[in-house]
Amino acid sequence: MLALSFGEIGAWLGQLWWPFMRVAACFMVMPIFNEAALPNRVRLGMALILAILVAPIVGQMPQVELLSINSLLLALEQALIGAMMGFVLLMLFAVMSNLGQILAMQMGMAMAVMNDPQNGISVAILGRMFLLFASLMFLALDGHLVAMDVVVASFTSWPVGTGMMAFEWHRLAGLFAWMLASSLVLALPAVAAMLLVNITFGVMNRSAPSINVFSLGFPMAMIFGLFSLFLSISGVPEHFTRLSNEALNLMASIVGAQ
Repeated sequence: MLALSFGEIGAWLGQLWWPFMRVAACFMVMPIFNEAALPNRVRLGMALILAILVAPIVGQMPQVELLSINSLLLALEQALIGAMMGFVLLMLFAVMSNLGQILAMQMGMAMAVMNDPQNGISVAILGRMFLLFASLMFLALDGHLVAMDVVVASFTSWPVGTGMMAFEWHRLAGLFAWMLASSLVLALPAVAAMLLVNITFGVMNRSAPSINVFSLGFPMAMIFGLFSLFLSISGVPEHFTRLSNEALNLMASIVGAQ
């Protein structure tokens, strides 16, 4: 007769539960997987499948009673680690969203907004377009597979129960500056072109005050803005590939998987 103690059952469940918490939290924050159109049941199902595959290779889990305060704290720790890894990729996609917002403001299309079901807010149409463009490029580059590989490797470099004392919070905080700087660099050519257009209309207004610059400037700014957008978008895939490599390397280095 097979007799199992409560401690053995808890050890078996813990071997699956702790990896599941880290993977599920990462999927909840990571772009593409955190889309509102993707049901939570599907998202948690994918996290459970990955946790089942990872459980045999992550080593021995901490011997902690599942129904205890230490177990709750350990679960919150794994969820925080997973969320921080997903947050890195969230900042990567925020670069493209901010790029669209900046271009929309320069072109006079800031009022052309649409609902963002992911964040529950209204965003510029160009911002949503660049966000979809980034999602397709990220999938084409197999970035989601590399991100999953980093999550799996984190169980070796950052085992369950290690704690959060060695976590490099300053590098995570620096992501905001990296995101803003990257979006401004990508938008700089179009911003410079639109600045020249606005300066031209300013000179025209001073030299010929009788010309209605407002009625002429808005459609011309729109046309030149679309032309500059057409020229600048050709270099976006190359820059997005470089930014994706930087984000994935940072994601791996934060948890020591590199």
